[in-house]
Amino acid sequence: MPPGGRVEPTLGPWDDDDFDPPSHRRAAPAAAPHRPWAWAVAMLALAAVGAGLFVLRQPLSDLLWPETRAQQLQVDAARALAEGRLTSADGRGARELYAAALARDPDRSEARQGLAKVGAAALARAAAAIEMRRYRDAHALLALAREMAVPRAKVEALEQRLRAREAAEAGTDTLLAQAAAARLAGQLDGGDHAALPLYQRVLALQPNRTEALEGREDTLADLIQLARTSLARGELAEAASRIRRVQAADAGHVDLPDALAQLARAGEQRRNQGDADLRRGGLDGALNHYLATLAAMPEDAAAERGLIRVANAYAERSERYAADFRFDEAEAALRDARAISLQAPGIAAAEQRLGQARQSQQRYGQREPSAQRQRRVGQLLADATQAEARGDLLTPPGDSAYDKLRAAQALAPQDPRVRGAMARLLPAARQCYEDELRGNRLRRARECLDARAALEGDSAALRDARRRLAQRWIAVGDERLGAGEIGAAQAALSAARELDPQTSGLTEFADRLRAASAAN
Repeated sequence: MPPGGRVEPTLGPWDDDDFDPPSHRRAAPAAAPHRPWAWAVAMLALAAVGAGLFVLRQPLSDLLWPETRAQQLQVDAARALAEGRLTSADGRGARELYAAALARDPDRSEARQGLAKVGAAALARAAAAIEMRRYRDAHALLALAREMAVPRAKVEALEQRLRAREAAEAGTDTLLAQAAAARLAGQLDGGDHAALPLYQRVLALQPNRTEALEGREDTLADLIQLARTSLARGELAEAASRIRRVQAADAGHVDLPDALAQLARAGEQRRNQGDADLRRGGLDGALNHYLATLAAMPEDAAAERGLIRVANAYAERSERYAADFRFDEAEAALRDARAISLQAPGIAAAEQRLGQARQSQQRYGQREPSAQRQRRVGQLLADATQAEARGDLLTPPGDSAYDKLRAAQALAPQDPRVRGAMARLLPAARQCYEDELRGNRLRRARECLDARAALEGDSAALRDARRRLAQRWIAVGDERLGAGEIGAAQAALSAARELDPQTSGLTEFADRLRAASAAN
């Protein structure tokens, strides 16, 4: 310790400047800010570039060095060939790799030679597969060899060898005996143990086996004879099925053309019977005939049109039931129409009439108490009688005898008084139709026709009236078309089609109108 007992501070290794007053110190340069995230961003960018280059290395290599890629494909193909991978759905078989190399460089003879090696290997392996009784593999390998343009003679020779081995193991003599027994028993087709399938199996193994060829020929002749018997009975669907089976087995069978002609004649005859039934109003018979025609000739357009006409007839029946407020029967008839053909235009009209009839019944108070309803029916009948006495049979709307009776019918559709009164109006509705048609007031004639349909029900006379009115609309439409009034002509076509979709001249007029519309 120094004299006097004072301890002096010890100076460290600092500069004198460390003790200068702040005012005397020089300003030191500012330090750079510390940013650790900048290094992270740089590292991420470098990683992204590296990943991109890794992903794009193959496309870039193919672009810059196509020769290298083709050579690599060829190397991979040779390796696949050596490993026995001749073809593969994933593209890694020798066939696919050689083909890819050839696609990149069509002049590369090595790739073409490689494909030839694939074919040769397939042929060799097919022979080995035959010896090992792997017949399915042998078939696949022979198909590959054929695709690789292996000489046809070599492939066919091995195929014959394969069929012979299969036939020997399958026991073709046994199959032939089974087929002959099945034919004698009348089991011609329809199962694996029937005559025709058995003969087909033998011919698949031995295409030139005489017994199988003759047996199949006789079996097909038997099927055609059965088809003719079915035609004589009117069983067109069964006959058509047998004839088409023969056609599928041997399209050149000697009896086939005559059988097909007989089938067509039978189909036309059934179609004509359907037309006749439809004209008489026999809807069920017409439907069965048209369906039989289509079983024989599925593409017969006339039979298809016949089905639409039957569906329209059921739709009209639905309308008549709806007019009598017999809603269950109307719904049933409408279901029949839809089941036959949804393309029938009458279905939409029947649906609309059914809805209107339901609304009419609700409007006229079907749910009123019975006594009150009977009083209203009596009043409506009295009003109808007064309108009839005034001569207001169908007009004016709402106050005519017809409208009053329709209101009464909505309240009591089965009341005999209402039915009797409606029947008395029928002559007036018929006369109204004739008068309006004669005066060419076609819309009014349609109203009278609708009233007549509600009063008369379906009849040949009513169908004739519909046809006459439809043809009058066609004549008007033709006139409007000639004057260049496309809209009016289209309206006339719609009116005619709604009345009778099958009326004469309708299709021709529709075609002319379509052509004129396209020209405009």
